Amino acid sequence: MMKSAAFAAALLLACTALSAADLAAFPDGKARDFPELKAPVRVVNFWGSYCKPCVKEMPEMSAWFKKQKKGSVDLVGIAVDRKENIAAFLQKTPVSYPVWLYTGSDSRSFMKAHGNTVGALPFTTVEAVKCGKREAILGGVDAKKLDEAVKKVSAACK
Repeated sequence: MMKSAAFAAALLLACTALSAADLAAFPDGKARDFPELKAPVRVVNFWGSYCKPCVKEMPEMSAWFKKQKKGSVDLVGIAVDRKENIAAFLQKTPVSYPVWLYTGSDSRSFMKAHGNTVGALPFTTVEAVKCGKREAILGGVDAKKLDEAVKKVSAACK
């Protein structure tokens, strides 16, 4: 049992270290990490400008985020793409939430560490930070899916 607990702790630490080292705010490049998101519910959307379902979901996701009560939900988009592609995309399609750039060398492993078992895009996680309940959504999301996931993870913490 102690070995399992030690392994789980080491794995969690490795995932945290991975995320801290491999994320930068766009466009300023300042290092970012998930713990700086302080709302009770954290929504993380992995996307790329080359991904048609990603491009389709972003305006609705942005509108959904604007309607959330301030401080109740954090949303961040993790771009798995090149800086110049992100800049061009966001000029055409601005979003109401922060975008961070994945800067590491193995995006598939990074996404797997966050629950994406196949490494495909788009991929969204909705997590109740207090209790760690996470809902992973592979494929496009809309306001209804986001509302349902937020409700589900929030209920798990009560």
